[in-house]
Amino acid sequence: MAEAHQAVAFQFTVTPDGIDLQLSHQALTEIYLSGMRSWKKRIVRIKNSVITGVYPASPSSWLFVVIAILATMYTRSDPSMGLIAKIQEHLPVSTQCQAVVSAVLFSTMLWLMLIFTMRLCLKQLLSYHRWMFEQHGKMSTTTKIWVALVRIFSGRKPLLYSYQGSLPNLPVPTIKDTVKRYLESVRPLMDDKEYERMTKLAAEFESSLGNRLQWYLKLKALWASNYVSDWWEEYVYLRGRSPIMVNSNYYGMTFPLCYHTILIFYPFLLYPFQSLFYLLDFSLFTSLRIPGTVIPLCAAQCERIFNTTRIPGEETDTVQHWQDSDYIVVYHRGRYFRLRVYQAGRLLSPREIEFQIQRILDDPSPPSKGEAKLGALTAGDRVPWAKARTKYFSSGINKRSLDCIEKAAFFVTLDDEEQGMMGDDPAASLDRYAKSLLHGKCYDRWFDKSFTVVYYKNGKNGINAEHSWADAPVLAHVWEYTLATDSFQLGYNAEGHCKGDVDPSLPRPVKLSWEIPPECEEQIAQSLAVAQALADDVDFHVFSFQEFGKGKVKKCRVSPDGFIQMALQLAYFRERGTFCLTYEASMTRLFREGRTETVRSCTNESSAFIRAADVCKHLFRVATEKHQLLYRLAMTGAGIDRHLFCLYVVSKYLGVESPFLKEVLSEPWRLSTSQTPIQQVELFDIDNHPEYVSCGGGFGPVADDGYGVSYCVLGENMINFHISCKHSCPDTDAHKFGDQIRQALRDLLKLLSPSQTEASKTEESQPKVKKEQ
Repeated sequence: MAEAHQAVAFQFTVTPDGIDLQLSHQALTEIYLSGMRSWKKRIVRIKNSVITGVYPASPSSWLFVVIAILATMYTRSDPSMGLIAKIQEHLPVSTQCQAVVSAVLFSTMLWLMLIFTMRLCLKQLLSYHRWMFEQHGKMSTTTKIWVALVRIFSGRKPLLYSYQGSLPNLPVPTIKDTVKRYLESVRPLMDDKEYERMTKLAAEFESSLGNRLQWYLKLKALWASNYVSDWWEEYVYLRGRSPIMVNSNYYGMTFPLCYHTILIFYPFLLYPFQSLFYLLDFSLFTSLRIPGTVIPLCAAQCERIFNTTRIPGEETDTVQHWQDSDYIVVYHRGRYFRLRVYQAGRLLSPREIEFQIQRILDDPSPPSKGEAKLGALTAGDRVPWAKARTKYFSSGINKRSLDCIEKAAFFVTLDDEEQGMMGDDPAASLDRYAKSLLHGKCYDRWFDKSFTVVYYKNGKNGINAEHSWADAPVLAHVWEYTLATDSFQLGYNAEGHCKGDVDPSLPRPVKLSWEIPPECEEQIAQSLAVAQALADDVDFHVFSFQEFGKGKVKKCRVSPDGFIQMALQLAYFRERGTFCLTYEASMTRLFREGRTETVRSCTNESSAFIRAADVCKHLFRVATEKHQLLYRLAMTGAGIDRHLFCLYVVSKYLGVESPFLKEVLSEPWRLSTSQTPIQQVELFDIDNHPEYVSCGGGFGPVADDGYGVSYCVLGENMINFHISCKHSCPDTDAHKFGDQIRQALRDLLKLLSPSQTEASKTEESQPKVKKEQ
């Protein structure tokens, strides 16, 4: 038990002469060093809070202002226009100090006013989004001036959270604009009679209830930093009572073309995770920006990467975040271990983490009764898990062990299976790899943790993430940083072990103890059955399209994302013979606490092109330009769905019904898509190391009769796709849809550039991956 190991610092025996108290010097030293680390973190946090609080100025600028004001006093000038004298009259200090103190106070007020003015100016500058709508490669004079001003007001070295107070708030679109865009988005999905009915519902909503709901929404926008994010997190994620495995959680893969055949690979990924944890914990990470620009992105989601767990509730879940954690929890063969990653106030080296992991692998102890499949509770329905947590894990040894898991920095699974591209059928093995990362055995992941790192027996690895606390690009950044650090900054010694020495005094990983009653075991079995049925129903197909990539698409003067979205529309239409409501995620992190917005990729322009795909190049360009316009509108706060969602939430609070909103929010997303951004281009040279390019990640289908498609544009000549659907739907097949996507990509390139299509046939089957621009 963990508490038993902590108690050895203080031992005593009762003798006839009294109590003989014995103190462990080693344990006291460890307590002292841990305390020093804790105080160091507090001091650094205070320091960084000050630096972030006065941004875009710096703390040293205060001294400059004070010196400047004091200097003017000796020249017998008064820059305060009498304010210093007024302050001096009300100071209860001696006459000799009054002038200096009043000047310092005035300087401080002037400095704070300058900070406020600079921050206000920066916020206004960051509210400018016209640059996004300008033609690629052509920057207007206004935008050039704007870029220069943003650089000036951004300071020299902004930290991770420096821009938070300067980011603009997400604007509330007008009811008229949102309704107009909505009607335009559903026109290709409805016949004339259905569209006329929906138009009447929309007009009735706009002229009556809509304005009332909009007033409340504007009131919230004035009060809150983001009028969408808190409701989105609560009502879309936390109030869902179905399993979060498959339905909400997503996964990320490692390198598809690089293989590790030794178990020593485990600590080399744990160490970068902990290094990043250190950087984030001490706020030493640099600010997040759109790659290649000066535009900052909101970093609010980074606060909950580590030490975060989703806590089940009967009506709604909650996201719990702890400020500090010096350990991780490792799952291996049905057992849970607490592994400390700090020793004597320092982070363990990769060699020491290897040593500790080997101890877990060599541990022969069996799981406690009911322990092996305990994680199935997090994979099943939320209400049974919430009730079981209250009944069986609210006190005693079970509570202490559960607290240990929930308060850990993150969760690790050491899987005995082998995954990756291997065997006689690499494509099928890649599909199994994706399914394993998405749901595993349904009990060997802790799906409530912010993320679970999965290591397989053959050295392959991946990540499974809970969705409510942040969106995929945030964790993708962490994952790419970890993979790149592991591959290019760390290394092995001649014996194949991690570099470094091992402290022999390292305490062994502590096996968590449980007392699971038979009633709880029954609930575990029921949750496992629910999760297993859901997992078995998921059909997955992952493939790497290498016939061409972003390079050839851009030569056709077309957006790569628009090109892929049109290919998905064409593939779906060829398979199903109809169009469907299509979801593409777009980020709104240009705004404070921004998360995502929906791009409705199925448009009048795209459907017109699909119907004439074989004959009309002009319609394709019109369709992709419309898609890019919608994407930019979504990024700049002028999307459709988040606004309508918040209006619906307000209507529920007011107890009023809107037929229009009810119908809008019930429409199924049969094609849900998302592009995984690649942010690792600055971490290593992709030209020389194409085998270290991440495969991206994926998610489960949103609709039972639809597809979930995640894609990743890698370099100039590769696009990776992750396709999911359900076996229970006779109309969906992930592999057939993958074939349709391949053919659609070929046909679209042939339509745009027949000469390039012919030339591509002479290229190598696996072209060299070029650097992402």
